[in-house]
Amino acid sequence: MIKRGISLRKLNIIMLISAALISIGLFLAMNRTSSIYAETHTITQNLIEWQRSSYDLQTASDYLTEQMRNFVATGDRVYLDNYFYEAKVAKRRDKALELLEKTHSKTTAFRDLNAAMQESLSLMEKEYYAARLTILAYGYDVTEYPEEIQNVKLIKPDTELTPKQMKEMAIMLMIGDEYNSRKDVISSHMNSCIKDLDEEMHNEQLKNTDTLDKQVFIEHLLTILLIAVLLIIVILTSRLIIIPLNHSVELIREEQDIPIKGAYEIRFLAKTYNLMHHTNLQNKEKLTYEATHDKLTGLYNRRGYDFLMNNIDLETSALLLFDLDKFKSINDTYGHDVGDRILVKTADAIFGSFRAQDYICRIGGDEMAVIMVHSDSSLAPLLEKKIAKINTILSNKTDDDPTISISVGVAFGEKGITAETLFKRADTSLYKVKGHGKKGIYFYKPERKKKSGKSANN
Repeated sequence: MIKRGISLRKLNIIMLISAALISIGLFLAMNRTSSIYAETHTITQNLIEWQRSSYDLQTASDYLTEQMRNFVATGDRVYLDNYFYEAKVAKRRDKALELLEKTHSKTTAFRDLNAAMQESLSLMEKEYYAARLTILAYGYDVTEYPEEIQNVKLIKPDTELTPKQMKEMAIMLMIGDEYNSRKDVISSHMNSCIKDLDEEMHNEQLKNTDTLDKQVFIEHLLTILLIAVLLIIVILTSRLIIIPLNHSVELIREEQDIPIKGAYEIRFLAKTYNLMHHTNLQNKEKLTYEATHDKLTGLYNRRGYDFLMNNIDLETSALLLFDLDKFKSINDTYGHDVGDRILVKTADAIFGSFRAQDYICRIGGDEMAVIMVHSDSSLAPLLEKKIAKINTILSNKTDDDPTISISVGVAFGEKGITAETLFKRADTSLYKVKGHGKKGIYFYKPERKKKSGKSANN
């Protein structure tokens, strides 16, 4: 059996997919390289913004302290208004914390910033207390001030202080050691947060630099692979197509057979040409109509069948063997004239159900065969429908002749198969149908794949 050779179609698909994948990979790598620069810039900008927001929390906390100290020192309500505008409207502390929480909720930097925020909020209770003392010291109407001040409850000793004492106490609350110590705690947390963000920026920049180095290496590697694929395509195209074709042209001009070598498609063309060449040379001897066709049905006869089976590409073909059920009984009962008419009807039904490129043969008596070129097991459902249709046609009684049915065995070609093996497989499949009620179709299955139960499809 002639070697199959490399399929150009498969090779082309493999090379095309390889080149496409490498090109896509190279394109993505280049885009990734560009994005790394953008990511580095974005990360740097984000970290700067996060640092700025962290500073905002510190600045806002100091601003609140400053405004409250001015208020308790002067009693000027403008400072208290500024204080609550920052706390309730500007809310720089809250915004800074929200911004960092979106991306750093589980980091040390966020925990430090959150601790600073909580300490700042806790410190506001002392600031509200100092504000309430100041309002009482100056004799202002507390109901005109924010609810947070109104809700402050003074301890009893403080309610008995004189206005001057209240003012002095309010000032001490805002500048005393305890207050300043707690402000230092806020600053400490803020410094830790900013330090962590600085380290993160440094680490991110190092990581992006390392990633960029790897991306450049990947780009170089993919470029080399793409060049290699292109070179392979050129070499294989030359060896499998161009050289065999040039040699074939010379042989065709000299009316000689073409050697079966090169890619699968080139081999197929060579085999086809050789078949046509021999057909032309042996036209009078083998391929005249009378020599290769059955006179009764007009189908290929046994001689034509043998020639076709020895020259077509069996690897990509299917063989169907037909048997007319109970044909001998019809011959014995109705005579050979009726039997001949049934053979012609069956041949016509088969001929009308298959493709023009398929070869339909009468190989003896009531045995017929169809050689389907360029076919594989994916056609099994279609073949089942064809056989069912033929049986339907033959079962329709249109004259006085008796109806008949057919049984069909099918075998598909495969790599390295011979004509004898393909026939035996189809004949084995036909035997399966005849043994299971006839009037049906069976597809050959290797012994190792057989399953228990009825094998015929109908």
